[in-house]
Amino acid sequence: MRKTRSIHLIVAASATMVMAAGMAAIVSTPANAATTLGAAAAESGRYFGAATNSFMLNRQPHATVLNREFNSIVAENEMKWYHTEPNQNQFNFTAGDQLIAHARARGMTVRGHTLVWHAQQPAWAQNLSGTALRNAMINHINRVAGHWRGQIHSWDVVNEAFADGSGGGRRDSNLQRTGNDWIEVAFRTARAADPSAKLCYNDYNTDGVNAKSTGIYNMVRDFKARGVPIDCVGLQSHLGTTLDPTYQQNIQRFADLGVDVQITELDIMQGSNQANMYGQVTRACLAVARCTGITVWGVLDPDSWRTGANPLLFDGNGNKKPAYDAVLNALNAGGNNPPPTTAPPTTGPPPITTPPPSGGGCSASVSLNSWNGGFVATVRVTAGSSAINGWRVRLTVPSGATVTGAWNANRSGNTGAVDFTNVDYNGRVAAGQSTEFGFQATGNGSIPAPSCTAS
Repeated sequence: MRKTRSIHLIVAASATMVMAAGMAAIVSTPANAATTLGAAAAESGRYFGAATNSFMLNRQPHATVLNREFNSIVAENEMKWYHTEPNQNQFNFTAGDQLIAHARARGMTVRGHTLVWHAQQPAWAQNLSGTALRNAMINHINRVAGHWRGQIHSWDVVNEAFADGSGGGRRDSNLQRTGNDWIEVAFRTARAADPSAKLCYNDYNTDGVNAKSTGIYNMVRDFKARGVPIDCVGLQSHLGTTLDPTYQQNIQRFADLGVDVQITELDIMQGSNQANMYGQVTRACLAVARCTGITVWGVLDPDSWRTGANPLLFDGNGNKKPAYDAVLNALNAGGNNPPPTTAPPTTGPPPITTPPPSGGGCSASVSLNSWNGGFVATVRVTAGSSAINGWRVRLTVPSGATVTGAWNANRSGNTGAVDFTNVDYNGRVAAGQSTEFGFQATGNGSIPAPSCTAS
């Protein structure tokens, strides 16, 4: 991952134990085994993906290897905040659209990386704080996740929010200073923006049972207990020369909380133990039913953000390294623990609805993601038994509340009774079908059932 932070590597305490476990796991490969990483992973219902960028999709030999070997891709940089919203409320989805089109044409899934991160923020966001930054974050999640709604397998909703060191606490950042509930708000907002995507928390130096991974574990356990929508945890696994002996144990304890685990940014420093470690990581994932996939952070060694470490599965000419064979053999030998196939639940308070129209016309419902001092609303407009060519929704915001922004709708007013009308691309709604818009506001309270008028 091309990041501004330094490389953080976990050095395990027991290299002898690791190497012994790796030697014990050498197995033969069936004659009819899959011959690519993606196909082999798919045999057990998993994915094996790689990070790339749109400008690399036609670069050789990168493109040939990417298209042949992987059944999932993730944008290394082009879905991050600085790239998708370089200026406030001016969005750039071109590169991400290209990646998704490339993936869909080849039957690949797409991971989204990342909606919210303290690093690689655009300059305008770095200069915000407090409520202004919180509102900007919510708007960003709504617009970005909403744009790719239904097209993303898993979103890294929040990235690297926990600090290194022995405490296991939160990282100090401009986002953290908006209030300790900011991660919860981000996940609730993402669920409303794209109910079908798996929602993940992603971090590094969390590959074994340690203070940092335990801090994240406690957060996930709390979120699950309170109904905060979180579906998966991403372990980046930027590794050195040994693997933490509690790696699989750590995957299993998160899985036991009822979330999936994904190895999201795997790369391993080249050396005599590289192939063995790649095999160990793969087998650890296969051993846990809820470990649903692995992504390597690049395709060819020269692609890697770890300059000179040669940490990937292919050299600069696209040749397979011994680490590739170790992974493929492990995938072909595994597969006894297929991951669950249930879709992520939609959580949060039920929407306030108006009765659906029995004939022509439209109805509207609203759901809120609230925090102390503000909220974001998602409004669904549903046509009756006849198609509509336009709509107007009127709702009353709570006393003292002020609407500060809206998306996918034109707005008239910001306090009291506020009217929203369709924009040019979402006015026509087929009979019985729906479209959505949203807005953010300061203040607290509930919203009565809105009215909808068709045109």
